[in-house]
Amino acid sequence: MDKVSVIMIGAGNRGYEAYGKIILKRPDIKVVAVAEPNDIRRDRFAREHSIPKEFQFKSWEEVFEREKFADGVIITTMDRMHVAPAKSAIKKGYKVLLEKPIGVNMEEIKDLYGEVKKYNASITVAHVLRYTPFFQKLRELLRKKVIGDLVGINLVENIGFFHFAHSFVRGNWRNKDTSAPSILAKSCHDLDILLFLVGEKVKYLSSFGELVHFRKEKAPSGAVERCLDCKIDCPYDAKKIYLVDYTGWPVSVISEDLSLEGRFKALREGPYGRCVYFSDNNVVDHQVVSLKFENSIYATFTMTAFTEKITRKINIYGTHGEIYGDLDNNIIEVKYFGKGEELINLNLPFRDMLGHGGGDEKILEEFVKALKGEIKDTLSNIEESIESHLMAFSAEESRLNNKIIDMDQVRRVFYEV
Repeated sequence: MDKVSVIMIGAGNRGYEAYGKIILKRPDIKVVAVAEPNDIRRDRFAREHSIPKEFQFKSWEEVFEREKFADGVIITTMDRMHVAPAKSAIKKGYKVLLEKPIGVNMEEIKDLYGEVKKYNASITVAHVLRYTPFFQKLRELLRKKVIGDLVGINLVENIGFFHFAHSFVRGNWRNKDTSAPSILAKSCHDLDILLFLVGEKVKYLSSFGELVHFRKEKAPSGAVERCLDCKIDCPYDAKKIYLVDYTGWPVSVISEDLSLEGRFKALREGPYGRCVYFSDNNVVDHQVVSLKFENSIYATFTMTAFTEKITRKINIYGTHGEIYGDLDNNIIEVKYFGKGEELINLNLPFRDMLGHGGGDEKILEEFVKALKGEIKDTLSNIEESIESHLMAFSAEESRLNNKIIDMDQVRRVFYEV
């Protein structure tokens, strides 16, 4: 079997725990180099993938000082460090798998897109939901018109109370000034999947939302700035989330030392031990986006922190029936008007439901095909993926300025020569 080679730029949660672990199970792909500024993470990744010292880099810049020595590059850096290494990679002739979002503002995405066209480059954006058996099946049902003509969709991203507290109140995506608005950082996935299901572009968009709860004035009486010092029974208590008999995600993110002592130290000194009401977060925790597509199909998307479980739930409305789906529970129910209902069992083994409902494994599988030259374009190539980012930027503009956005005008500005 032909084996392709890749360079991993970033050895944190996505690089190490997602793609890195999947690659170790595949016989057709190997990581031959890693760039990661954190010594512990870099050494850990290199050790597991048997990467020699001369191919262990502290910065992505060092990688691209050398002539091309692999087939592809996987970029899993923080949001504001996506565009620069992607540009350097395509100039060297690498095919790229790029974590979403592509970039944090329209200008830098436009800059990268210009380089892609200039070098006729290949960038696959990690919109992994497109690759899940769940959303693939929903798209198939809509293409077959099993519920007649599509009229509307209501999609809800249940982020999960502890997930939002971990990533968007205490974690790396808590502040739009150092990361991106949460509608982009978290939910360009969801805006993209609506495009994927409908098969048309959006004509008009509006959005409302705000930081409802995780603010100082919402703190319960007696709350203090560090959870280790707090006596209040709180669902967001860092002790309940991180000092447990489990060291996988999200616990694995807070420290390289996952011993009980190491985790105590992280909660005492680091951001993950802060009270959710006394952090420096400023991204919204509840937002609604309303969409009118070009073919007069209507959709709403809700992103909310205030759910017990992490999942995505969807209601799809047609002229002859409706569909309900729950990604996390792998449930699809089709109700035919006047003809009863059908429960669709995707019969997925447990392993195929891991990693964004199986999307992580499937996107890597397709990236390998692209590296081998078996396919030219991937399902989530940059041409496909830009649209959801324009929608996310427009949703934020609408939310902040209380206005309806004409998406044709947004596209004209982005694609103007």
